[in-house]
Amino acid sequence: MQLAELQKAGRAPAVPLNVTLADAAGIADLQLLTLLRVLPGQRYVGAGVWRGRPVLAKLLVGPKASRHFERELEGVKLLQAQGLTTPQLLADGLEAGQGGWLLFELLDPVQSLGQAWEAVEHLPVLADEQSAVLGQALEAVARMHLKGLWQEDLHLDNLLRANGQLYLIDGAGVRADEAGKPLPRERVLENLGVFFAQLPPALAPFTEELLVHYLMANSEHALPLEALQRQVDKVRAWRLKDYLAKAGRDCTLFSVERDASGLTAMRRDQAAPMAEVLEHADALIDAGHLYKTGGAATVARIQAQGRTLVVKRYNIKNALHWLKRFWRPSRAWHSWIAAHRLAFLGIATPLPLAVRESRTLGLRGRAWLVTEYLEGPDIIERWAPYTESGEVPEPELLALDELFQALMRERISHGDLKGHNLFWHQGRWALIDLDAMRQHASAGSFAAAYARDRERFLRNWPEGSALRGLLEARVPAALGEVSRP
Repeated sequence: MQLAELQKAGRAPAVPLNVTLADAAGIADLQLLTLLRVLPGQRYVGAGVWRGRPVLAKLLVGPKASRHFERELEGVKLLQAQGLTTPQLLADGLEAGQGGWLLFELLDPVQSLGQAWEAVEHLPVLADEQSAVLGQALEAVARMHLKGLWQEDLHLDNLLRANGQLYLIDGAGVRADEAGKPLPRERVLENLGVFFAQLPPALAPFTEELLVHYLMANSEHALPLEALQRQVDKVRAWRLKDYLAKAGRDCTLFSVERDASGLTAMRRDQAAPMAEVLEHADALIDAGHLYKTGGAATVARIQAQGRTLVVKRYNIKNALHWLKRFWRPSRAWHSWIAAHRLAFLGIATPLPLAVRESRTLGLRGRAWLVTEYLEGPDIIERWAPYTESGEVPEPELLALDELFQALMRERISHGDLKGHNLFWHQGRWALIDLDAMRQHASAGSFAAAYARDRERFLRNWPEGSALRGLLEARVPAALGEVSRP
Protein backbone atom coordinates (compact mmCIF):
# COMPACT_ATOMS: atom_id res chain seq x y z
CA MET A 1 0.00 0.00 0.00
CA GLN A 2 1.17 3.50 -0.79
CA LEU A 3 1.05 5.99 2.08
CA ALA A 4 -1.56 8.17 0.36
CA GLU A 5 -3.97 5.22 0.20
CA LEU A 6 -4.41 5.43 3.97
CA GLN A 7 -6.42 8.59 3.42
CA LYS A 8 -9.29 6.39 2.21
CA ALA A 9 -8.71 3.54 4.68
CA GLY A 10 -11.36 4.75 7.11
CA ARG A 11 -11.45 4.34 10.86
CA ALA A 12 -10.43 0.68 11.12
CA PRO A 13 -8.18 -0.53 8.30
CA ALA A 14 -7.35 -4.22 8.54
CA VAL A 15 -3.97 -5.00 10.09
CA PRO A 16 -1.35 -6.19 9.58
CA LEU A 17 -0.75 -4.08 6.49
CA ASN A 18 2.34 -3.01 4.59
CA VAL A 19 3.00 0.63 3.75
CA THR A 20 5.75 1.48 1.27
CA LEU A 21 8.09 4.22 2.51
CA ALA A 22 11.40 5.60 1.29
CA ASP A 23 14.29 7.10 3.23
CA ALA A 24 17.95 7.81 2.45
CA ALA A 25 18.68 4.08 2.42
CA GLY A 26 16.04 3.41 -0.22
CA ILE A 27 12.52 2.01 -0.43
CA ALA A 28 11.24 -0.44 2.17
CA ASP A 29 7.92 -1.64 3.55
CA LEU A 30 6.71 -0.69 7.00
CA GLN A 31 4.74 -3.62 8.36
CA LEU A 32 2.05 -2.09 10.57
CA LEU A 33 0.96 -4.72 13.08
CA THR A 34 -1.43 -2.85 15.38
CA LEU A 35 -3.20 0.50 15.39
CA LEU A 36 -3.13 2.51 18.60
CA ARG A 37 -4.83 5.70 17.46
CA VAL A 38 -6.69 6.65 14.31
CA LEU A 39 -7.97 9.98 13.07
CA PRO A 40 -9.66 8.82 9.85
CA GLY A 41 -8.12 10.21 6.70
CA GLN A 42 -5.47 12.15 8.63
CA ARG A 43 -3.42 10.25 11.21
CA TYR A 44 -2.64 6.57 11.82
CA VAL A 45 -0.46 5.63 14.79
CA GLY A 46 0.58 2.08 15.50
CA ALA A 47 3.29 -0.44 16.28
CA GLY A 48 5.14 -2.19 13.48
CA VAL A 49 8.42 -3.36 12.03
CA TRP A 50 10.78 -1.32 9.82
CA ARG A 51 13.94 -2.86 8.39
CA GLY A 52 13.73 -5.61 11.00
CA ARG A 53 13.35 -3.27 13.98
CA PRO A 54 10.23 -2.72 16.12
CA VAL A 55 8.98 0.86 15.74
CA LEU A 56 6.18 3.18 16.73
CA ALA A 57 4.90 4.67 13.48
CA LYS A 58 3.08 7.96 12.97
CA LEU A 59 1.65 8.14 9.46
CA LEU A 60 0.18 11.47 8.35
CA VAL A 61 -1.99 11.79 5.25
CA GLY A 62 -4.51 14.14 3.72
CA PRO A 63 -4.31 17.83 2.82
CA LYS A 64 -2.92 18.80 6.26
CA ALA A 65 -0.22 16.12 6.31
CA SER A 66 2.66 18.49 5.58
CA ARG A 67 1.73 20.89 8.38
CA HIS A 68 1.18 18.08 10.88
CA PHE A 69 4.50 16.49 9.93
CA GLU A 70 6.44 19.73 10.39
CA ARG A 71 4.85 20.36 13.79
CA GLU A 72 5.61 16.82 14.96
CA LEU A 73 9.20 16.98 13.77
CA GLU A 74 9.77 20.43 15.26
CA GLY A 75 8.45 19.29 18.64
CA VAL A 76 10.67 16.21 18.70
CA LYS A 77 13.72 18.33 17.88
CA LEU A 78 12.84 20.82 20.63
CA LEU A 79 12.67 18.03 23.22
CA GLN A 80 15.94 16.53 22.02
CA ALA A 81 17.76 19.88 21.90
CA GLN A 82 16.84 20.62 25.51
CA GLY A 83 18.01 17.23 26.73
CA LEU A 84 14.53 16.01 27.69
CA THR A 85 13.87 12.28 27.50
CA THR A 86 11.82 11.32 24.46
CA PRO A 87 11.74 8.20 22.25
CA GLN A 88 14.50 8.17 19.62
CA LEU A 89 13.39 9.24 16.16
CA LEU A 90 14.76 6.54 13.83
CA ALA A 91 13.52 7.73 10.45
CA ASP A 92 11.17 10.28 8.93
CA GLY A 93 10.06 11.55 5.59
CA LEU A 94 7.64 13.81 3.75
CA GLU A 95 6.62 13.16 0.17
CA ALA A 96 4.41 15.41 -1.93
CA GLY A 97 1.18 13.69 -2.88
CA GLN A 98 1.74 10.93 -0.34
CA GLY A 99 2.09 12.33 3.18
CA GLY A 100 4.52 12.32 6.07
CA TRP A 101 5.83 9.65 8.40
CA LEU A 102 7.90 9.41 11.56
CA LEU A 103 9.24 6.17 13.02
CA PHE A 104 10.28 6.07 16.68
CA GLU A 105 11.91 3.43 18.84
CA LEU A 106 9.21 1.20 20.29
CA LEU A 107 9.28 1.29 24.08
CA ASP A 108 8.46 -2.13 25.49
CA PRO A 109 7.33 -2.74 28.15
CA VAL A 110 5.74 0.66 28.60
CA GLN A 111 3.06 2.22 30.80
CA SER A 112 1.58 5.66 30.36
CA LEU A 113 0.94 7.71 33.48
CA GLY A 114 -2.69 7.67 32.35
CA GLN A 115 -2.69 3.89 32.75
CA ALA A 116 -0.87 4.20 36.06
CA TRP A 117 -3.53 6.64 37.26
CA GLU A 118 -6.38 4.31 36.24
CA ALA A 119 -4.82 1.62 38.43
CA VAL A 120 -4.95 3.84 41.54
CA GLU A 121 -7.91 6.13 40.80
CA HIS A 122 -10.24 4.03 42.98
CA LEU A 123 -8.14 4.62 46.11
CA PRO A 124 -9.00 7.29 48.71
CA VAL A 125 -8.39 10.83 47.49
CA LEU A 126 -4.67 11.60 47.23
CA ALA A 127 -3.54 8.25 48.54
CA ASP A 128 0.23 7.78 48.42
CA GLU A 129 -0.05 5.83 45.16
CA GLN A 130 -2.03 8.64 43.53
CA SER A 131 0.38 11.26 44.81
CA ALA A 132 3.27 9.30 43.31
CA VAL A 133 1.71 9.27 39.83
CA LEU A 134 0.72 12.93 39.84
CA GLY A 135 3.98 13.97 41.45
CA GLN A 136 5.98 12.24 38.72
CA ALA A 137 3.89 13.99 36.07
CA LEU A 138 4.27 17.42 37.67
CA GLU A 139 8.03 16.99 37.99
CA ALA A 140 8.23 16.21 34.26
CA VAL A 141 6.10 19.25 33.42
CA ALA A 142 8.31 21.40 35.64
CA ARG A 143 11.44 20.25 33.80
CA MET A 144 9.84 21.15 30.47
CA HIS A 145 8.90 24.61 31.73
CA LEU A 146 12.39 25.15 33.08
CA LYS A 147 13.71 24.54 29.55
CA GLY A 148 11.24 26.98 28.01
CA LEU A 149 8.93 24.29 26.58
CA TRP A 150 5.31 23.46 27.20
CA GLN A 151 2.96 20.73 26.01
CA GLU A 152 -0.15 22.16 24.38
CA ASP A 153 -2.05 18.87 24.74
CA LEU A 154 -0.88 18.15 28.26
CA HIS A 155 -2.31 14.94 29.72
CA LEU A 156 -1.09 11.85 31.53
CA ASP A 157 -1.07 9.64 28.43
CA ASN A 158 1.67 11.82 26.93
CA LEU A 159 4.05 10.71 29.68
CA LEU A 160 5.40 7.16 29.43
CA ARG A 161 7.22 5.01 31.96
CA ALA A 162 9.81 2.72 30.36
CA ASN A 163 13.35 1.55 31.07
CA GLY A 164 13.28 3.20 34.49
CA GLN A 165 12.71 6.62 32.91
CA LEU A 166 9.81 8.94 32.10
CA TYR A 167 9.49 9.76 28.40
CA LEU A 168 7.77 12.80 26.91
CA ILE A 169 5.88 12.09 23.68
CA ASP A 170 3.62 13.81 21.13
CA GLY A 171 5.95 16.34 19.59
CA ALA A 172 3.06 17.90 17.68
CA GLY A 173 1.88 19.50 20.91
CA VAL A 174 5.27 20.79 22.09
CA ARG A 175 5.73 24.55 21.95
CA ALA A 176 8.52 26.93 22.94
CA ASP A 177 8.37 30.54 24.04
CA GLU A 178 12.15 30.87 24.16
CA ALA A 179 13.87 27.49 24.20
CA GLY A 180 16.48 27.14 26.92
CA LYS A 181 15.02 29.86 29.16
CA PRO A 182 12.35 29.28 31.83
CA LEU A 183 8.78 29.89 30.75
CA PRO A 184 7.21 33.15 31.94
CA ARG A 185 4.83 32.81 34.87
CA GLU A 186 1.70 33.50 32.83
CA ARG A 187 2.50 30.63 30.45
CA VAL A 188 3.27 28.34 33.39
CA LEU A 189 -0.11 29.09 34.96
CA GLU A 190 -1.91 28.50 31.67
CA ASN A 191 -0.23 25.15 31.13
CA LEU A 192 -0.70 23.99 34.71
CA GLY A 193 -4.34 24.99 34.35
CA VAL A 194 -4.59 22.46 31.51
CA PHE A 195 -3.02 19.78 33.72
CA PHE A 196 -5.12 20.33 36.84
CA ALA A 197 -8.36 20.77 34.86
CA GLN A 198 -8.12 17.12 33.81
CA LEU A 199 -7.90 15.77 37.35
CA PRO A 200 -11.01 14.62 39.23
CA PRO A 201 -12.78 17.56 40.94
CA ALA A 202 -12.35 15.77 44.28
CA LEU A 203 -8.64 16.60 44.08
CA ALA A 204 -9.26 20.36 43.87
CA PRO A 205 -8.66 20.97 47.61
CA PHE A 206 -5.21 19.40 47.25
CA THR A 207 -3.85 21.59 44.46
CA GLU A 208 -1.42 23.37 46.78
CA GLU A 209 -0.11 20.08 48.12
CA LEU A 210 0.40 18.70 44.61
CA LEU A 211 2.15 21.88 43.47
CA VAL A 212 5.00 21.07 45.84
CA HIS A 213 6.13 18.38 43.37
CA TYR A 214 6.32 20.99 40.61
CA LEU A 215 8.10 23.59 42.73
CA MET A 216 10.73 21.10 43.88
CA ALA A 217 11.79 20.71 40.23
CA ASN A 218 11.17 24.31 39.13
CA SER A 219 10.99 27.13 41.66
CA GLU A 220 11.48 29.89 39.10
CA HIS A 221 8.12 31.55 39.86
CA ALA A 222 5.73 31.97 42.76
CA LEU A 223 2.42 30.46 41.64
CA PRO A 224 -0.63 32.14 43.23
CA LEU A 225 -3.36 29.58 43.86
CA GLU A 226 -6.18 31.96 42.95
CA ALA A 227 -4.62 32.72 39.57
CA LEU A 228 -4.06 29.02 38.93
CA GLN A 229 -7.64 28.18 39.91
CA ARG A 230 -8.97 30.74 37.42
CA GLN A 231 -7.04 28.95 34.69
CA VAL A 232 -8.30 25.57 35.88
CA ASP A 233 -11.92 26.76 35.85
CA LYS A 234 -11.48 28.24 32.37
CA VAL A 235 -9.99 25.06 30.92
CA ARG A 236 -12.43 22.75 32.68
CA ALA A 237 -15.40 24.71 31.31
CA TRP A 238 -13.95 24.49 27.80
CA ARG A 239 -13.25 20.75 28.15
CA LEU A 240 -16.79 20.07 29.36
CA LYS A 241 -18.27 22.01 26.44
CA ASP A 242 -15.99 20.18 24.00
CA TYR A 243 -16.80 16.75 25.47
CA LEU A 244 -20.56 17.30 25.34
CA ALA A 245 -20.25 18.48 21.74
CA LYS A 246 -18.44 15.23 20.92
CA ALA A 247 -21.32 13.25 22.45
CA GLY A 248 -23.43 14.63 19.60
CA ARG A 249 -21.10 14.10 16.66
CA ASP A 250 -19.30 11.22 14.99
CA CYS A 251 -15.79 11.03 16.44
CA THR A 252 -13.31 8.71 18.13
CA LEU A 253 -15.44 8.38 21.28
CA PHE A 254 -18.93 8.32 19.78
CA SER A 255 -20.70 6.89 16.76
CA VAL A 256 -23.41 9.33 15.67
CA GLU A 257 -25.73 9.10 12.66
CA ARG A 258 -28.33 11.66 11.62
CA ASP A 259 -30.86 11.40 8.81
CA ALA A 260 -34.51 12.21 8.10
CA SER A 261 -35.66 9.08 9.96
CA GLY A 262 -33.87 9.86 13.19
CA LEU A 263 -30.77 10.42 15.28
CA THR A 264 -28.68 7.64 16.80
CA ALA A 265 -25.72 8.13 19.13
CA MET A 266 -23.68 5.39 20.79
CA ARG A 267 -20.42 5.04 22.60
CA ARG A 268 -18.11 3.84 19.84
CA ASP A 269 -16.70 1.01 21.94
CA GLN A 270 -20.29 -0.24 22.39
CA ALA A 271 -21.57 0.48 18.88
CA ALA A 272 -22.08 -3.08 17.62
CA PRO A 273 -24.08 -4.46 20.58
CA MET A 274 -25.99 -1.20 21.08
CA ALA A 275 -27.09 -1.09 17.44
CA GLU A 276 -28.78 -4.45 17.99
CA VAL A 277 -30.36 -3.32 21.27
CA LEU A 278 -31.81 -0.20 19.64
CA GLU A 279 -33.10 -2.19 16.68
CA HIS A 280 -35.08 -4.49 18.99
CA ALA A 281 -35.67 -2.05 21.85
CA ASP A 282 -39.46 -2.42 22.01
CA ALA A 283 -39.33 -6.22 21.97
CA LEU A 284 -36.65 -6.22 24.66
CA ILE A 285 -38.79 -3.89 26.79
CA ASP A 286 -41.82 -6.17 26.39
CA ALA A 287 -39.74 -9.18 27.44
CA GLY A 288 -37.99 -7.38 30.28
CA HIS A 289 -38.86 -6.39 33.83
CA LEU A 290 -41.02 -3.28 33.72
CA TYR A 291 -40.37 -0.55 36.28
CA LYS A 292 -42.72 1.95 34.72
CA THR A 293 -45.18 1.62 31.88
CA GLY A 294 -47.55 3.83 29.94
CA GLY A 295 -47.83 7.59 30.02
CA ALA A 296 -44.86 9.69 29.01
CA ALA A 297 -42.24 6.97 29.56
CA THR A 298 -41.74 3.21 29.78
CA VAL A 299 -38.74 1.88 31.72
CA ALA A 300 -37.54 -1.72 31.74
CA ARG A 301 -34.62 -3.83 32.86
CA ILE A 302 -33.58 -6.00 29.94
CA GLN A 303 -31.16 -8.78 29.08
CA ALA A 304 -29.07 -8.38 25.93
CA GLN A 305 -25.80 -10.01 24.85
CA GLY A 306 -25.46 -11.51 28.31
CA ARG A 307 -25.70 -8.11 30.00
CA THR A 308 -28.30 -6.47 32.18
CA LEU A 309 -29.24 -3.03 30.88
CA VAL A 310 -31.97 -0.44 31.36
CA VAL A 311 -33.98 0.93 28.44
CA LYS A 312 -36.19 3.97 28.82
CA ARG A 313 -38.63 4.68 26.02
CA TYR A 314 -40.03 8.19 25.82
CA ASN A 315 -43.57 7.88 24.52
CA ILE A 316 -45.83 10.27 22.66
CA LYS A 317 -49.14 10.16 24.52
CA ASN A 318 -51.33 11.97 22.01
CA ALA A 319 -51.36 14.62 19.29
CA LEU A 320 -51.20 17.49 21.77
CA HIS A 321 -48.20 15.90 23.48
CA TRP A 322 -46.51 15.49 20.09
CA LEU A 323 -47.08 19.17 19.28
CA LYS A 324 -45.26 20.07 22.48
CA ARG A 325 -42.32 17.74 21.81
CA PHE A 326 -41.56 17.41 18.09
CA TRP A 327 -39.74 20.72 17.66
CA ARG A 328 -37.19 20.41 20.48
CA PRO A 329 -34.57 17.86 21.55
CA SER A 330 -36.17 14.81 23.11
CA ARG A 331 -35.98 14.04 26.82
CA ALA A 332 -33.88 11.02 25.84
CA TRP A 333 -31.33 13.32 24.22
CA HIS A 334 -31.42 15.66 27.21
CA SER A 335 -30.75 12.70 29.52
CA TRP A 336 -27.95 11.43 27.24
CA ILE A 337 -26.15 14.77 27.48
CA ALA A 338 -26.94 15.14 31.20
CA ALA A 339 -25.46 11.73 32.00
CA HIS A 340 -22.28 12.54 30.12
CA ARG A 341 -22.12 15.87 31.95
CA LEU A 342 -22.31 14.12 35.32
CA ALA A 343 -19.75 11.50 34.32
CA PHE A 344 -17.33 14.20 33.15
CA LEU A 345 -17.74 16.05 36.45
CA GLY A 346 -17.15 12.91 38.50
CA ILE A 347 -20.74 12.57 39.75
CA ALA A 348 -21.98 8.97 39.79
CA THR A 349 -24.70 7.96 37.33
CA PRO A 350 -25.33 4.84 35.21
CA LEU A 351 -23.10 4.87 32.14
CA PRO A 352 -25.12 6.06 29.11
CA LEU A 353 -24.58 3.65 26.22
CA ALA A 354 -26.91 4.68 23.39
CA VAL A 355 -29.77 6.97 22.44
CA ARG A 356 -32.19 6.98 19.52
CA GLU A 357 -34.68 9.62 18.37
CA SER A 358 -37.18 8.57 15.74
CA ARG A 359 -38.19 11.23 13.24
CA THR A 360 -40.73 11.57 10.47
CA LEU A 361 -39.79 14.14 7.85
CA GLY A 362 -37.31 15.44 10.40
CA LEU A 363 -39.95 15.88 13.14
CA ARG A 364 -39.22 14.10 16.42
CA GLY A 365 -41.35 11.27 17.73
CA ARG A 366 -40.58 8.54 20.24
CA ALA A 367 -37.08 8.12 21.67
CA TRP A 368 -35.05 5.47 23.53
CA LEU A 369 -32.17 5.70 25.99
CA VAL A 370 -29.99 2.73 26.98
CA THR A 371 -27.85 2.78 30.12
CA GLU A 372 -25.99 0.39 32.34
CA TYR A 373 -27.98 -1.25 35.14
CA LEU A 374 -27.10 -0.46 38.76
CA GLU A 375 -27.66 -3.36 41.13
CA GLY A 376 -27.57 -1.37 44.35
CA PRO A 377 -30.70 -0.43 46.35
CA ASP A 378 -32.21 3.03 46.21
CA ILE A 379 -31.84 5.30 49.22
CA ILE A 380 -35.39 4.62 50.46
CA GLU A 381 -34.72 0.90 50.70
CA ARG A 382 -31.16 1.32 51.92
CA TRP A 383 -32.07 3.63 54.79
CA ALA A 384 -35.44 2.14 55.75
CA PRO A 385 -33.97 0.51 58.91
CA TYR A 386 -32.73 3.90 60.16
CA THR A 387 -35.90 5.98 59.85
CA GLU A 388 -36.62 6.03 63.57
CA SER A 389 -33.07 5.74 64.93
CA GLY A 390 -31.24 7.96 62.46
CA GLU A 391 -28.17 5.73 62.89
CA VAL A 392 -27.09 5.73 59.25
CA PRO A 393 -23.57 4.32 58.67
CA GLU A 394 -21.15 7.23 58.50
CA PRO A 395 -19.58 6.21 55.13
CA GLU A 396 -23.02 6.48 53.52
CA LEU A 397 -23.59 9.91 55.04
CA LEU A 398 -20.17 11.04 53.87
CA ALA A 399 -21.02 9.83 50.37
CA LEU A 400 -24.22 11.88 50.51
CA ASP A 401 -22.19 14.91 51.65
CA GLU A 402 -19.91 14.45 48.65
CA LEU A 403 -22.87 14.23 46.26
CA PHE A 404 -24.49 17.43 47.49
CA GLN A 405 -21.15 19.24 47.59
CA ALA A 406 -20.53 18.26 43.96
CA LEU A 407 -24.01 19.35 42.86
CA MET A 408 -23.58 22.69 44.59
CA ARG A 409 -20.05 23.19 43.31
CA GLU A 410 -21.17 22.58 39.72
CA ARG A 411 -24.55 24.36 40.15
CA ILE A 412 -26.49 21.30 39.05
CA SER A 413 -30.12 20.74 39.98
CA HIS A 414 -31.69 17.32 39.49
CA GLY A 415 -35.33 18.36 39.32
CA ASP A 416 -36.82 15.29 41.02
CA LEU A 417 -34.81 14.11 44.03
CA LYS A 418 -37.23 11.48 45.21
CA GLY A 419 -35.48 8.60 46.93
CA HIS A 420 -36.04 6.16 44.09
CA ASN A 421 -33.71 8.30 41.95
CA LEU A 422 -30.66 7.80 44.20
CA PHE A 423 -28.95 4.40 44.16
CA TRP A 424 -26.18 3.06 46.38
CA HIS A 425 -23.50 1.70 44.06
CA GLN A 426 -19.84 0.92 44.76
CA GLY A 427 -19.69 3.15 47.80
CA ARG A 428 -21.32 6.18 46.15
CA TRP A 429 -24.79 7.61 45.65
CA ALA A 430 -25.64 7.57 41.95
CA LEU A 431 -28.30 9.71 40.30
CA ILE A 432 -30.79 8.32 37.79
CA ASP A 433 -33.76 9.82 35.87
CA LEU A 434 -32.01 12.92 34.54
CA ASP A 435 -34.88 14.22 32.40
CA ALA A 436 -35.09 17.50 34.34
CA MET A 437 -31.43 17.90 35.28
CA ARG A 438 -29.90 21.31 34.60
CA GLN A 439 -26.56 23.03 35.09
CA HIS A 440 -27.20 26.67 35.96
CA ALA A 441 -25.20 29.60 34.66
CA SER A 442 -26.04 31.88 37.59
CA ALA A 443 -26.02 31.45 41.34
CA GLY A 444 -29.49 32.99 41.60
CA SER A 445 -31.08 30.51 39.21
CA PHE A 446 -29.38 27.61 40.94
CA ALA A 447 -30.34 28.76 44.45
CA ALA A 448 -34.06 28.43 43.76
CA ALA A 449 -33.67 25.07 42.01
CA TYR A 450 -31.42 23.74 44.78
CA ALA A 451 -33.95 24.72 47.43
CA ARG A 452 -36.60 22.68 45.59
CA ASP A 453 -34.24 19.71 45.24
CA ARG A 454 -33.38 19.80 48.94
CA GLU A 455 -37.01 20.07 49.99
CA ARG A 456 -38.00 17.15 47.73
CA PHE A 457 -35.13 15.05 49.03
CA LEU A 458 -36.08 15.59 52.68
CA ARG A 459 -39.72 14.66 51.98
CA ASN A 460 -38.57 11.08 51.36
CA TRP A 461 -38.79 10.56 55.15
CA PRO A 462 -41.57 11.36 57.62
CA GLU A 463 -41.44 14.76 59.25
CA GLY A 464 -40.41 14.38 62.87
CA SER A 465 -38.48 11.13 62.29
CA ALA A 466 -34.91 10.89 63.56
CA LEU A 467 -33.61 10.34 60.03
CA ARG A 468 -35.43 13.40 58.70
CA GLY A 469 -33.98 15.50 61.52
CA LEU A 470 -30.47 14.19 60.85
CA LEU A 471 -30.68 15.05 57.16
CA GLU A 472 -32.22 18.48 57.75
CA ALA A 473 -29.15 19.31 59.82
CA ARG A 474 -26.70 17.60 57.46
CA VAL A 475 -27.77 18.64 53.97
CA PRO A 476 -26.67 22.27 53.37
CA ALA A 477 -29.61 24.66 53.29
CA ALA A 478 -27.72 27.63 51.82
CA LEU A 479 -25.31 27.92 48.92
CA GLY A 480 -22.76 29.70 51.05
CA GLU A 481 -22.15 26.50 52.99
CA VAL A 482 -20.31 24.99 49.99
CA SER A 483 -18.22 27.20 47.74
CA ARG A 484 -17.04 26.62 44.19
CA PRO A 485 -13.32 25.75 44.02
